[in-house]
Amino acid sequence: MLDKMLAIILAGGAGSRLYPLTMDRAKPSVPFGGSYRIIDFTLSNCLHSGLRRILVLTQYKSQSLQKHLRNGWSIFNPEIYEYITPVPPQMRTGNSWYSGTADAVHQNLYLLERSGAKYILILSGDHIYRMDYAAMLKFHRDQKADLTIACMPVSIQDASAFGIMSVDEQQRVFEFNEKPLTPKSLPGDPNSALASMGIYIFDMDLLRHELQADYLQTESNHDFGKDIIPRLIEKHCVCAYRFGGDAGRVTSDRYWRDVGTIDSYYAANMDLLEPVPPLNLYQRDWPIRNYNGQNPPARMVTGLLGNKGQLVNSMLGSGTVVSGGSVMHSILFSKVFVDENAVVEDSILFDGVTIDAGVKLKRCIVDKHVQIPQGQAVGFNIIDDLARFTVSESGVTVIPKDYQF
Repeated sequence: MLDKMLAIILAGGAGSRLYPLTMDRAKPSVPFGGSYRIIDFTLSNCLHSGLRRILVLTQYKSQSLQKHLRNGWSIFNPEIYEYITPVPPQMRTGNSWYSGTADAVHQNLYLLERSGAKYILILSGDHIYRMDYAAMLKFHRDQKADLTIACMPVSIQDASAFGIMSVDEQQRVFEFNEKPLTPKSLPGDPNSALASMGIYIFDMDLLRHELQADYLQTESNHDFGKDIIPRLIEKHCVCAYRFGGDAGRVTSDRYWRDVGTIDSYYAANMDLLEPVPPLNLYQRDWPIRNYNGQNPPARMVTGLLGNKGQLVNSMLGSGTVVSGGSVMHSILFSKVFVDENAVVEDSILFDGVTIDAGVKLKRCIVDKHVQIPQGQAVGFNIIDDLARFTVSESGVTVIPKDYQF
């Protein structure tokens, strides 16, 4: 039945909480993990799940994302009705850009109808996880559901950031509250709540009807979590699919992260450096596809002054050279250069960053094509850092793209 399902990836969010990483790019195209863009995880899930018809709804600062889709994801054959197609706002239903998750889909309803799909899978392009959507579709059909929502337990302290659900023994949803101030805990577990992951499978006929009805309501936010789902629960079969319970063909790790802030983004990257990472990028049965261009292998060499440097618990992208510097517990993307006696610790360096001799970095994110000259130390004095850069709540310093010292 996968040939009857169309995937819609919502990739138009402004990503303001990730600024300045989103200064020139949409959140789904922010680099991640030394080799990827955030959207690569959702797209790889589609690929391995057997989905071959994917619409990517773009909006804010979409050029970087569209370029990445062109360079890294032009892998399907349109002659046999396979595609990954970016869809910017076309104002077919009015004079506004996408004004909510439901509105984004409604504005492209004609594309859904033309596809002939029986099921619509709605995804977010800015989450880090592995998931077999084919297993979720099987659950949807077995339950004879009209709408299925992927969900997972979250701590009660974090629950206010999610749509929180209550379900019965048959996994039917009977209550849904979007970002409640006082989240309802799971039965028997006062420390956890059941959160929506923003992954939905709709029957096409129901989705069409609800989107058209929602469009006519002037008081609506035109949002799935705030408007569409709460109304559906009263009249239709809405079921909860437990993430990681039936993993399908992917090895289950139950890892899912919303990397919507600098601190959550930084923490998810640092997760990859754990001795046994909660998300294993080297998992062979569900690899994450990426695009890195043609670069030579990474290497570590003795510096011109004879310093051998050190490399400890770090990841190096292709084309990166560490020449007598020290890199510890850090992620370096492609074509990074670290010179003699420089120290990079607990940091993330994007493509093309140059670290001159003697520079010291700690808990930093350095965006693309920045050269940090000799004598600089970043991440050690928060007063100095705040005067020049963005510093997150937990003290991560972000040096923006193309910054000139």
